[in-house]
Amino acid sequence: MKRYAAKLLFQFRVDCDGDPGKRRLCEERIINFRARSAREALRVAKRHGRRDRHSYRNPEGNRVTFEFVGVMDLMSLGAEAGREEVWYEIRERVRPMERRGGILPGDGELLARVSEDER
Repeated sequence: MKRYAAKLLFQFRVDCDGDPGKRRLCEERIINFRARSAREALRVAKRHGRRDRHSYRNPEGNRVTFEFVGVMDLMSLGAEAGREEVWYEIRERVRPMERRGGILPGDGELLARVSEDER
């Protein structure tokens, strides 16, 4: 079984008086799993996305539907990916080291979710 990672796209659709609006808050989620082939990996990724759909009422009483939009990307994590790697992207950039101040957020801007027991 090979390691795979998939980037899934979800949307929060809020129906206000029957109008879902055009702009939607979206979540891009990366999941990791094992599969026998790329075709099976795609099926697994879609199953994960469909499984996580749900809906609820917000404090204003509007129906909020968390919907799976689809798979944005799928990659096999082969020998080039370290054991701790979950995703990678390779892009061409102009002078990234010289421009790192404008490319990278400051340490204080980085977000990490900490559970209650870690605080």
